[in-house]
Amino acid sequence: MLTVSLMWAIAGLAALDSLNPATIAGVTLILLAPMRRPGVTALAYVMGAGVIVWTVGAGLLVGSAQVGEAVAGASTWVRRGALLLAAVILTISAVRRLSPRTRAAVVLPTWFGPWTAAPLGVLVTAADLPNAFPYLLAIERLSAAAVPTGAGLAVLAGYSLVYCLPCLLLLAAGSVWRDRITSRLQRVYLRFGGERVQPRSVRASVGLLVLATVVTVLAFAL
Repeated sequence: MLTVSLMWAIAGLAALDSLNPATIAGVTLILLAPMRRPGVTALAYVMGAGVIVWTVGAGLLVGSAQVGEAVAGASTWVRRGALLLAAVILTISAVRRLSPRTRAAVVLPTWFGPWTAAPLGVLVTAADLPNAFPYLLAIERLSAAAVPTGAGLAVLAGYSLVYCLPCLLLLAAGSVWRDRITSRLQRVYLRFGGERVQPRSVRASVGLLVLATVVTVLAFAL
């Protein structure tokens, strides 16, 4: 059942998920690049990201509902699988934080343009979805609440919009005040998409492990 509290929870997860470094860096890099129609290109990139977020989520939601109807108790294991996958992702992230690593810079390929922006947005976002813990948790919550398929798909459409909102705001600001905020855009790119050495952090690793443990417990408690 779709409740107000569930919708607020999904909205919060979407807001957390919207701070996606790859998507934000992609939009920033497009606005900084010396190309024709950067605004149109960036919009196509964001639309590609939004479409794949909704499409994958819809597939997981509808698939879990159909499996649950076909096999008694299967939907419970689908929900547990989503949470356990999220726990595994958190554990891998925790292990990675125990050693320093260099994050490669996000760069535009030579063939990039208005017609290829949407497919690249799809590819970049799809590659990052398995690491999207809030996204998996949101789908699990919709499935656990037995939300009707139509309402669930509508909620996922709203999730996709919230996911793209920071990029759309950045696109609007960059298109209107591009000359004025070029230096700020450059800082945004360096923060989210530039090459960066991530230092070792035991505190962050412990925090991620604790969160992974909580998610694992929830997987079998629900």
